[in-house]
Amino acid sequence: MAARLDVQKTYKLFIGGAFPRSESGRTFALLARNGSLIANVAQASRKDLRDAVVAARSAQPGWAARTAYNRGQILYRVAEVMESRRGEFAEDLNRCGVPIASARKEVERAIDRWVWYAGWCDKFHHLAGTVNSVAGPYFNFTMPEPTGVVGIVAPESPGLLGLVSRLAPALVSGNTAVVLTGEASPLTAVSLAEVVATSDVPGGVVNILTGATKEMLPWLLGHRDVNAVDLTGAPNLEAATVAEAAENVKRLIRGEPDDQSPYVIADFCEMKTVWHPVGR
Repeated sequence: MAARLDVQKTYKLFIGGAFPRSESGRTFALLARNGSLIANVAQASRKDLRDAVVAARSAQPGWAARTAYNRGQILYRVAEVMESRRGEFAEDLNRCGVPIASARKEVERAIDRWVWYAGWCDKFHHLAGTVNSVAGPYFNFTMPEPTGVVGIVAPESPGLLGLVSRLAPALVSGNTAVVLTGEASPLTAVSLAEVVATSDVPGGVVNILTGATKEMLPWLLGHRDVNAVDLTGAPNLEAATVAEAAENVKRLIRGEPDDQSPYVIADFCEMKTVWHPVGR
């Protein structure tokens, strides 16, 4: 009897809660350090990016309208499912060149960080919001609001922890995200997409595109329905590329791949001030 062949995983994009192949039909070969083939991964196109932005825009009002407590519950559920797939995440990192002991530690830190940010959902507005002192018979309140649709260039290292450290704080306040992952470690991004798809997160809140970040980033920066772009995973940008964002007055964010702070959440927020007359 012939030996059984392994069923190889197909790595697709994640758009609007579904897993389509790239409309272009393109893939790229992910190679191990010894040159052997790890997997063929979908390579996103400009059309895929437009579809992801449409999905993110459609999902954003509903996600922002949920109570902060409910968003926290949903994000915590993501961590629960990640916990059940710790071994798979560690294997993905290991296949991309991370030593297995370091991979396991990174997975644990990524899960703990996701839980940490989930806990901020119903607390952050108390930290960032305030009652302002004004001269006159008015109440003056400043409160954080989501920016809207956020593009995120995921750091290539650490692969999983860097992605979690930039994605989770963007979701806390009610933003939706379009994530570009590079060609170095896309496996964990696709595995995280599978977790999101089975964790009560509404379709379109998180969209993940694998492929050539350098090719896709100018289109993301120039898209007029994207409100902000996190460039943490794109440290070396040409001035002409950044100018794409300046044309439509897009907020640009740059942080650290391994950052954990409630002030990272604030980077993805707008502050709204409201005046209200004092009743007599």
